[in-house]
Amino acid sequence: MSRNSKKVKRFLEERGIPAELIELNESTKTSQMAADALKCDIAQIAKSIVFANEKAIVVVISGDRKVDEKKLSKVLGHKVSIANADEVKKLTGYVIGGVPPFPHNDKVNVVLDSSLKRFKEVWTAAGTPNSVFKISIEDLKKTVGSDFIDVSK
Repeated sequence: MSRNSKKVKRFLEERGIPAELIELNESTKTSQMAADALKCDIAQIAKSIVFANEKAIVVVISGDRKVDEKKLSKVLGHKVSIANADEVKKLTGYVIGGVPPFPHNDKVNVVLDSSLKRFKEVWTAAGTPNSVFKISIEDLKKTVGSDFIDVSK
């Protein structure tokens, strides 16, 4: 198991969060690739999209939706732009396709899109582009410490 996946697994275990973490042979870098590998609907993939401004904003959103940057900027009260690959790695410590909803450093703000409320459980990245974990929406919300907001197109 990779260092980043171990970090995510340890974070989950330390908080007593029941989550099934697995590493796959195939990439789960995109929502569709993850859905194909897990044999689930793309909507049940909770993808983490990273935006940058003064600090990183990670939007966790259903795999069948896109983030509306104008809505997100309005909700946050300042303009944001999507982070490039180098920024994602620098700001979160993870590569694109492997960014989990947590753990992050203090300079990362995580928000949950309301598109996730349709599900009891979702799959999300676990630190690498081929590791994922399944988590209940309630545990995700409680751990992130954020209510749901509507920032999807």
